[in-house]
Amino acid sequence: MAKEDYYELLGVSKDASAAELKSAYRKQAMKYHPDKNPGDTEAEVKFKQVNEAYEVLKDQEKRAAYDRFGHAAFEQGGPGGGGGFGGGFGGGFGGGGFADVFDEIFGAMGGGRRGGGGGSSRGADLRYNMAITLEEAFEGKKAEITIPGSVQCDECDGTGAEPGSQPVTCPTCNGHGKVRAQQGFFTIERTCPSCHGKGKMVKNPCKACHGVGRVEKEKTLQVTIPAGVEDATRIRLAGEGEAGTNGAPPGDLYIFLDIQHHRFFQRESANLYCRIPIPMSKAALGGTIEVPTIEGTRTRINIPAGTQSGQQLRLRGKGMTILRSQARGDMFVEVSVETPVNLTDRQKELLEEFDEISREEGSHPESEGFFSKMKEIWKDLTD
Repeated sequence: MAKEDYYELLGVSKDASAAELKSAYRKQAMKYHPDKNPGDTEAEVKFKQVNEAYEVLKDQEKRAAYDRFGHAAFEQGGPGGGGGFGGGFGGGFGGGGFADVFDEIFGAMGGGRRGGGGGSSRGADLRYNMAITLEEAFEGKKAEITIPGSVQCDECDGTGAEPGSQPVTCPTCNGHGKVRAQQGFFTIERTCPSCHGKGKMVKNPCKACHGVGRVEKEKTLQVTIPAGVEDATRIRLAGEGEAGTNGAPPGDLYIFLDIQHHRFFQRESANLYCRIPIPMSKAALGGTIEVPTIEGTRTRINIPAGTQSGQQLRLRGKGMTILRSQARGDMFVEVSVETPVNLTDRQKELLEEFDEISREEGSHPESEGFFSKMKEIWKDLTD
């Protein structure tokens, strides 16, 4: 079966520049990469063909030979000489060819290249869970927290080497942190087994950190909780996480806030809700009551005559602080009309008298309307 033209495989013209070739290769390799096409044998074959095409065309001498002789230039005994590509790219990856481009394209798919560059890596991020009250969320708070973790060793300045000495370049990987090995079609990069990806080795370890470059140490931090924060708010303290290795920057500390349940108020965004029981007489006659506020004071609220159970009364500007603002939400008071219990004989007598008098229409419009409709339904059922 005739092999497909390399230029057609990459989707470029024969006069394409090196930059155009590289760009086209990236697109095709990304399209047919096995990780994006698991189990697709056709995509796998296409991926190998695209790699083969780019390996030839990116090299000026090989490209010139291909332009002149076509695929015959690289067949055993062909004009290209030596059969260097007949058995699966027998020497084309050694000096930063396909493998470098492969890393550049697909490094991000696996979280980026690790090791290398001296083996330094940014410190890990830390999480701290902090419980606060609703009042603290309303007012804001300054807190002091103590967290365990690792910090850069002061004795060796994070190098891991005894003061007066320095880490040396790893002889196995020559400081790259990785070693390459040919495995069939691919050249595989692995973490260097000698330096574990650091690129350097410590011959005289620091006695304080035992060559790690970091020491375990608790630290105390001041945290400012702004007024108006909501549940699950995340506060970032840059550079307060784990120390990095080999002088790399530290990670960050993230504080997650958990606002505790309040015994009286319920919060919805910037508004507060509460439920207050009132006597039946107060609901009927109206009046004033005192209710608590989130700032710890009391405020008066008017109860209109004839207030029904479940009715909400609104107090503007008595809710939560709005984050990064001088404004506040509102407070909503839900009225619960309480039916009296444990009545004395005199109270029963008065209520019976009241019931007798209130049978005149107009005192209980809701119940009167309901039972009026029920009478019509019962009438229809008996007819």
